[in-house]
Amino acid sequence: MEGQFIGTSMASSLPRVQPGSFLTLHYRLAGPDGDIINTFEGKPSTLTLGNSELSPAIEQRLLGLEEGTRTRFEIPAGEAFGERNPEMVRWIARKLLVQVGDPNVKYSVGDVVKFPTPGGGGQYAGAVKELGADADGDGHPDEVLLDFNHPLAGQPVTFEVQLIGVI
Repeated sequence: MEGQFIGTSMASSLPRVQPGSFLTLHYRLAGPDGDIINTFEGKPSTLTLGNSELSPAIEQRLLGLEEGTRTRFEIPAGEAFGERNPEMVRWIARKLLVQVGDPNVKYSVGDVVKFPTPGGGGQYAGAVKELGADADGDGHPDEVLLDFNHPLAGQPVTFEVQLIGVI
């Protein structure tokens, strides 16, 4: 049987990322001021593509990548997490903060405050931007200015990924 090829194809048979894929990966998400999250130094993350665990712009870049790939994407300002929305920066009364958390917490600029969603099925968070006055002198501000925008909203984003497993 002269000239007949017997064996395996040279084309890769490694799984590729597709909608709904279950992924094990290391990733780094950074803005102009540095890393927001970086799993390369610790345990890898696991997630299912399409479950809103990553932004749609990041998920789109993962589609078609082969297991074992390590790559980096530079995503333009506003594309990964939208533009900053000034309406998502709000003064929140201390009495509401007491209802959702520890009444003795002392907030500082930069702290992240988590709130339950109205249906109780999840959470959302805001970063403390400013503390209001302490009118009653109890050591707690009467209100806190919170920014509910994603920390990378309106900024260019670097997304680095190493796909360990694709199912």
